[in-house]
Amino acid sequence: MLHPKSTEITFKLNNGVQIPALGLGTASPRERAQETKQAIKAAIKAGYRHIDTAWFYRTEPYIGEALKELLENDDIRREDIFVTSKVWPSNWNHVSESLDLSLHDLGLDYVDLYLQHWPLCFQRANDEKDGIHGIKGIPVNEEGEAVLENGADWIETYKQLEKIYLDKKDKRVRAIGVSNFPTNHLKRVIKECEVKPALNQVEIHPHLPQLELKEFCDEQNILLTAYSPMGSSGAPIIKLPLVQELSEKYKVTANDIVISYNIRKGIVVIPRSLNPVRIAGCIEFAPLTEKEIDQLDSIGIKDPIRYIDEFFATSIPGFTGTKK
Repeated sequence: MLHPKSTEITFKLNNGVQIPALGLGTASPRERAQETKQAIKAAIKAGYRHIDTAWFYRTEPYIGEALKELLENDDIRREDIFVTSKVWPSNWNHVSESLDLSLHDLGLDYVDLYLQHWPLCFQRANDEKDGIHGIKGIPVNEEGEAVLENGADWIETYKQLEKIYLDKKDKRVRAIGVSNFPTNHLKRVIKECEVKPALNQVEIHPHLPQLELKEFCDEQNILLTAYSPMGSSGAPIIKLPLVQELSEKYKVTANDIVISYNIRKGIVVIPRSLNPVRIAGCIEFAPLTEKEIDQLDSIGIKDPIRYIDEFFATSIPGFTGTKK
């Protein structure tokens, strides 16, 4: 039996919008951000139709250059591409402005999904030399701690997202959601806001399967997106013996196994890469069995590891996981 490519599989958000199950992550190392342009072109050529980015990544201008050329050459149509972007905590009270800046850099009239990047409010500080559009990404004090805005409430950011989404005359977003939200934060959004998040983007892989969060999101009809599906630098997840074993069984790459692991669980997955060969080599879908999924999950149940350890995340109650 032939199985579809991972690039051919889609899921449905809770507002009916279709989202490709496989996307290209663009949180590239800062010094290599300009390489994102060629990565986007390689991804589109390989069949990807989902691009994940954010104001904070500094890659949106390069994505915009790639999309402009692809669209002008009729390689793709805008309606065939799903673009996700995010508002950063430095812009917690300037959501509409941040969205406009992202749209300008991307060269687009709208994004398909706009997320609140973290449930935090950083103190807004100007930085013309090293900032992003003149705004400091992460303000820190003398102790190296992130400076939060006194009296600010992260729920305000989501309410501003909601206002944009609910305005029938505002066509800048097709769906809204969140990123790095523990269950308690999701519960608060559901209780206090009118629009339920369409999606929650978090770190997920066999060492951090996020089973309790997945169960809650399934109950609430909120999709999950897995970032860092291969782990951190060096892709430790693809070196796991079970992943290697399944790679041999299904005659696909270890990257394919990790991507298929998420898609089989109904999770969108956004591996990050700047390597055109690797990008094109991550699209084969492996029809993993329920038993194999459970075996992969058990790795994280026995030995949980969170690879993406943002220093400011410690101030978020419920943001748990064993650090590497």
